[in-house]
Amino acid sequence: MKETKPNVLGGNAGRNRAHNRRVVLDYVRTNAPAGRAQIARSCGLSVQAVSNITEALQKDGLLRAVGHRTGGRGKPVEQYTINPDGAISVGIEITPDALVCTVMTLHGDCIHKEECDLEDASPAGAIPAVQSILRRALKACGGRREHMLGVGIVMPGPFGVSGLSDLNAATLSGWDDIDTHAEFNTALGCPVLIENDATAAAISERVAGVASAIDTFCFIYFGTGLGLGVITEGHAQRGAFGNFGEIGHIITQAGGNQCACGNNGCLETYASRMSAQTFLNARGVDMSEVATMADLLQRENPVLLEWIDQAAIHLSQALSILENIFDPETIILGGAIPDAVIDALIVRMNLPTGSVSNRTERSHPRLMRGSSGRYTAALGAAAMIIHKTTTPSMALFN
Repeated sequence: MKETKPNVLGGNAGRNRAHNRRVVLDYVRTNAPAGRAQIARSCGLSVQAVSNITEALQKDGLLRAVGHRTGGRGKPVEQYTINPDGAISVGIEITPDALVCTVMTLHGDCIHKEECDLEDASPAGAIPAVQSILRRALKACGGRREHMLGVGIVMPGPFGVSGLSDLNAATLSGWDDIDTHAEFNTALGCPVLIENDATAAAISERVAGVASAIDTFCFIYFGTGLGLGVITEGHAQRGAFGNFGEIGHIITQAGGNQCACGNNGCLETYASRMSAQTFLNARGVDMSEVATMADLLQRENPVLLEWIDQAAIHLSQALSILENIFDPETIILGGAIPDAVIDALIVRMNLPTGSVSNRTERSHPRLMRGSSGRYTAALGAAAMIIHKTTTPSMALFN
């Protein structure tokens, strides 16, 4: 197997200790099994520094020795690999009406999933609920808290007080004037990363989904509302205040549906899980559960088909804008609506021929469905923790 060089080399100064740990972990993760001299040579570190780091990483349970390699000159060389059972990360998505939780190993394998209702999405209600679901997840996995690298928390935007704050059922009320990161750090007693749901979903697909071999793409996330995550050359885009990708409030119909943000014709009012429920309920079709959507589609319910046709028209308009702005390799759709409904939307899309993405030689189709479904954002939240622990370049988080 061809050796993979680290994105960033280590340094021998003591102040670089945390960075050097990530350099070594990243190298071993992609080149295991690896010996100390090999690691030192490839990562720009001294053999003594690598010896100290590998010893500490073994003690912390992140690396394990897997015997000795023979066949060369000198005495056999001890080899190291990532210890998949040595640590876990937790990802929790907070939505207006539910919590979604995943637990991931250091190798990126999901070992636990849970979803539960959330009656109160304000800080007073959500933070204790997050504490409870975290306790249940750790118990279910047989993991001890000291084995947990941290918790990734994902929430729908917008973050901070703006003209889109406290809009409707698609947003979380009461969070604008508090330090969310500090609150969760205190409540959970461990390292915490905060991200918006669409960006976390895009990270999930990049780390372990259909975009694992795609460097530049857009991800349309169907939560309660509609969000956009963009990965450009492996880097997640965030904006000045973490609100990059509020695509749900792009106007796709002049003088159209009234949106709670105060505008008329926002995309979110035509093509989101919330809009589907509103559309069906207004026509006498009860869609109290997301699973019902798949059932209605299977029965070819005319009202749902009418909503899908409407959503496809508005999404086609918005996605053509994304193509010409970001020049992505593909646009991926996923999240909290059934795969069959996403497939039906993609089939009905009518992307314009006048687009930079309309070319004959393509490695990927213009539109794709994501692979992680309902748990996409929570998986992305857990993946953020793994990536921060093992990757020195912070490629997805700069």
